[in-house]
Amino acid sequence: MIHSVALVGCGWFGLPLAQALVDRGFSVSGSKREAAQALALKELGIDGFVLDLDAQQPLDSDQLAKLHADAIVINIPPGLRRGDNGYLARLEHLRTLMGDHLYQRILFISTTGVYPANGKVQYEADAIAHNDTSEILLQAEAMFRGAVIVRFAGLMGPKRHPGRFLAGKTGLTGAMLSVNMTHLDDCVGGVMAILTHKGQLAPAYNICSPDHPCKAAFYQRAAAMLGLVEPEFTSSGDDSEDKVVDGSLICQQLGYQYRHQDLFEMLESC
Repeated sequence: MIHSVALVGCGWFGLPLAQALVDRGFSVSGSKREAAQALALKELGIDGFVLDLDAQQPLDSDQLAKLHADAIVINIPPGLRRGDNGYLARLEHLRTLMGDHLYQRILFISTTGVYPANGKVQYEADAIAHNDTSEILLQAEAMFRGAVIVRFAGLMGPKRHPGRFLAGKTGLTGAMLSVNMTHLDDCVGGVMAILTHKGQLAPAYNICSPDHPCKAAFYQRAAAMLGLVEPEFTSSGDDSEDKVVDGSLICQQLGYQYRHQDLFEMLESC
């Protein structure tokens, strides 16, 4: 039975997850790169510890004890869009630090970027390397034996309002292509459902809203809500380039119900 959970990465997603776990009575440890930030977690009931995977340094016994919990959630942003090429090296170092500890459950947070835009609905088994980024993401997913992969769609929520994503941009393509998004609340809720499920789990779960409006309607409405210049699209996009991520497996197997099911209403919660 899982009593303690270690969170590698206590930021935009990891911190609300940690707080939800504390509220449920779990013993929670969480990593931050800076000592002051790790210490501040204690005020929230989280046993913070310093973990800087770029430093490639060993952990002391106290840090290792906090990492070696009953379950672990690995949440390290890839940073690939920024040209960051250290993602796999960080994960390799983390794997070394985890060592031979027998975790009851390992959750690895990934992204729906592993699915191609080929005009089809994408299910968990459809992940395939279709560009350099997806190849790295799939290598990362394969690094932790026995891990349950949790793939988040586009993220929205506090401090991540989609109205800012494309505001003021012109000459955009794909106006009629589908949007795949999920709210922070459902990232936390979905991962909680996977962590606490007592039965068998699938190898991977998508966390994605069942609502898929077209890009033009969604991003123009989102920008208008913030009083920003609406983005302009010059082409509708071809159906063969569309991608719809199906996030229903977690509902079918674990009984999870998405808290946010309408993307336009979801904008009100950002």
